[in-house]
Amino acid sequence: MDPRFAAFIEGLHCSFERLMRMVPTTDGFLPNDLPERGVYLFSEGDRHLYVGRSNGIRKRYFGHTRPGATHNSAAFAMILSREETGRKASYRPGPDSRNGLMLDSLFSNVFSRQKERVRAMAFRCVEEARPVQQTLLEIYCAVVLSARYNDFDNH
Repeated sequence: MDPRFAAFIEGLHCSFERLMRMVPTTDGFLPNDLPERGVYLFSEGDRHLYVGRSNGIRKRYFGHTRPGATHNSAAFAMILSREETGRKASYRPGPDSRNGLMLDSLFSNVFSRQKERVRAMAFRCVEEARPVQQTLLEIYCAVVLSARYNDFDNH
């Protein structure tokens, strides 16, 4: 490995350990000292499901979990809803687009329920303000934790 890259990623595991040491929170009870920027994790029990990154972690958390959060901000609930209903992602206008799915009352009800599910999940986060390290830390955590809903696929 190139030594410059090795030095660049050297702190990833320490950040990962800090993430895992955080006492998880649930149901929107976020600590006052929540970092502004960094990487976050949603888990159910001992199953780590989704890792994300944000420059506004508090706002991003509520984007995933508020009852009124839209399909554009509640990405994890959208993934879970597509899985439950068997509706594949489509990036063309029509019934399988995000807008189209929200017009389907069955899907819309599942989406609301999945936002509640995400809100009940354990939530952890760790500070990382540097953009490239934030991305690398997200990938590192998702791989190490086998976070099922991080596929890093191009869409």
